[in-house]
Amino acid sequence: MSRIIFDTATTLNGFLADDEHSLAWLFAVDGGDDPDETLLPQGATVMVEGSHTYEWSLREWDIVEQPGKWQEFYGDRPVFVFSTRELPVPEGADVRFLRGTVAEALPALREAAGDGDIWVVGGGDLAGQFLDAGALDEIAISIAPIALRSGAPLLPRRVESDRLTLIEARQVGQFARLVYRVGQEASA
Repeated sequence: MSRIIFDTATTLNGFLADDEHSLAWLFAVDGGDDPDETLLPQGATVMVEGSHTYEWSLREWDIVEQPGKWQEFYGDRPVFVFSTRELPVPEGADVRFLRGTVAEALPALREAAGDGDIWVVGGGDLAGQFLDAGALDEIAISIAPIALRSGAPLLPRRVESDRLTLIEARQVGQFARLVYRVGQEASA
């Protein structure tokens, strides 16, 4: 069965995006605009994101007008977007919109992933919904040397330490990379 991984970059004080849902802070960090390949989930065959992340991607890279840019980040992977709104789809992109709960979406996500992993790209609340559903297997965080005053939090949930087991800690350029296994009693 495929793993579900929340893999993202965050600030020192735990924000994924600023108040305008921008990641400009990330691209200002050396290596933030062209991440080391080891920081990306290599076995991910499906990507999942919320509507703010999806809309930011479309805006930031002007993907609707330049659909070829879609391939640069997403490749041929299907991208599932949780949204209650109608949003544009770049020409040639495999975008599938989901409404409802994470638990309801899991069968479709797992079917699309096959033997590959499911990469929850963002946002933090969506990753929290996977956690709430007992479906999140791993949290991988690349911590950037920057702090924001406010913004979108990394994981707006209380998660006790007995649910997380640190399985990797390393430096990658300016980033601290932490990977945790998630479980009901992860350290057991």
